[in-house]
Amino acid sequence: MSRKFNAGYYVSEGFHSIFTHGFMSFAAVCMIVACLIIMGSFTLLAVNLDNTLGDLESENEMLVYIDDTLTQDQARALQTTLARVDNVSQLTFVTKEEALADFKAKHGDTTSVLNDLPDEALRDRYRVHVVDIELMKQTKAALEQVEGVGFVNAATEIADGFVMVRNIATGVAMVLIGILLVISLFIIANTIKLATFYRREEIAIMKMCGATDGFIEWPFVVEGMLLGLTGALIAFLAQWGLYQMVAKFAIQGNGLSLVNMISYGTMAPTILAVFCGVGAFIGVAGSLFAIRKFLQV
Repeated sequence: MSRKFNAGYYVSEGFHSIFTHGFMSFAAVCMIVACLIIMGSFTLLAVNLDNTLGDLESENEMLVYIDDTLTQDQARALQTTLARVDNVSQLTFVTKEEALADFKAKHGDTTSVLNDLPDEALRDRYRVHVVDIELMKQTKAALEQVEGVGFVNAATEIADGFVMVRNIATGVAMVLIGILLVISLFIIANTIKLATFYRREEIAIMKMCGATDGFIEWPFVVEGMLLGLTGALIAFLAQWGLYQMVAKFAIQGNGLSLVNMISYGTMAPTILAVFCGVGAFIGVAGSLFAIRKFLQV
């Protein structure tokens, strides 16, 4: 029996084996699809949660109130100094007249409301957005040190809450994905091992005829890769349909403005590449793990 590497032979044998053992191949593909969809769902949940929290971060702003002894021109002149503070990404100057008009628009232009306005409502101020929400407290302290700043109003507790939720969600998602990957490898390996069990006599005969381990393994490797890629393609399409259904429900079902799911189409190339890579890896690794036992003849 020739020991020369023959890609055509291995691919042909891999395809032939898939159709010869159709039920076991179907079971292996189903397991790969199920595992990839579960892992993909957790990953997409983490990605969308991180994106939503990122949007909330960008909307979370600090108000830098200017000392009321400064004129409006002097207040505007502080913009350059404030912009140089580390972690500041965007500054928007708001005059006290604009702030008052905005307050009236929200609460009504009534004498009682205007009389209850705090003194700082009549100050010029800057709306400040930061680069990294985790440095909110340090940025607030740095802005308060700028000469001409009266005080800074920043929701640092909310910022800390955003950071905590994001870190927990990311950590949980990574742990779950790791666990599911290990479980997937175990399930696929045992599924392929069961299929290989029915071919143990064929493997034994090939070994006795002088076939090398590599010659016997390669068709199984090709078979595992083809099963993995098939499962990956099916999982990719199924994940797309499931994601679209969830996105539609999230937008129409609750109408929350906080829900801002990323379009699957923009992520599709990356998801397809990852699914194919993971599917092929699971298939090949499972095949190699399963075949090792039967090579010891």
